[in-house]
Amino acid sequence: MSASPPTDDEVLAVIVAAARKAGAIVVASSGRIAVEATKATVQDLVTRADKDCQDLIEGAVRAAFPGAAFLGEESVGAGSAASAAALERALEPASDLLFIVDPIDGTANFVHGVPFSCVSIGVARRNELAVACIYEPYRDELFTAVRGRGALLNGAPISASKEPSFARAMLAYGLGSSPRVAHVMLRAIGAVQEGSRGQRSLGSAALQLAYVAAGRFDAFFEVDLSSWDVAAGALLVAEAGGRMTDTRGAPFTLRTRDTLASNGAEGVHGGLLRCIADAKADCAPAAQTA
Repeated sequence: MSASPPTDDEVLAVIVAAARKAGAIVVASSGRIAVEATKATVQDLVTRADKDCQDLIEGAVRAAFPGAAFLGEESVGAGSAASAAALERALEPASDLLFIVDPIDGTANFVHGVPFSCVSIGVARRNELAVACIYEPYRDELFTAVRGRGALLNGAPISASKEPSFARAMLAYGLGSSPRVAHVMLRAIGAVQEGSRGQRSLGSAALQLAYVAAGRFDAFFEVDLSSWDVAAGALLVAEAGGRMTDTRGAPFTLRTRDTLASNGAEGVHGGLLRCIADAKADCAPAAQTA
């Protein structure tokens, strides 16, 4: 790379190549690899492939952009407090380039051979999302976005759905990997069950955000997500014409943990916000610390 600041296209080329190589590891190992450890709960899994994929991506980033900051899930301790603290360290001082990486989002799916997981890489410039890549290797679907230039799926433009009605909306959600999150989310699902067309929880926040960007889902929400779960997907949704907020309606930032993404229609976004508020399900209780 030249001595001048890398362009968005240069950044995108590096992360796409790395994501494809990591995706090859995912496909080769899916359903055939042991769990090495768990983090905060027995549902929060770590495998050798998670570490190998992150090492591969970090190596590619550091080779291309030696001065860049890097925040990868597998380098951070367990729990919400650890992930929030790691993000704060990465955001201060603001870096010219910050790579936020989930090497395998949907690890439980991956471990059990369920073909719904992805490699997620979001890139911020001075703490503002600028470039994103989510690669779903089972179907060879590459979702990319560059700030101000729209969102693409395998090189073709995509856009959020045009559905205006909450009653006809297909919603996606996540249950998290802890009982405190699951209890809140199940309360919320009870509130939206009768008012919307359907609800799906597929086990990868990043990929479900990409599906909102592609118009496959009309909205997605989950409380207590980490930055690596949402950084790439948030840019995809925004560039596809959707709307990103927290679950109380405040604008999305990299620090947002309670995430709501939609096609941007007030009927859908506002309707979901109202259901969440009525269920008192806009955030999870703080994790207990010893």
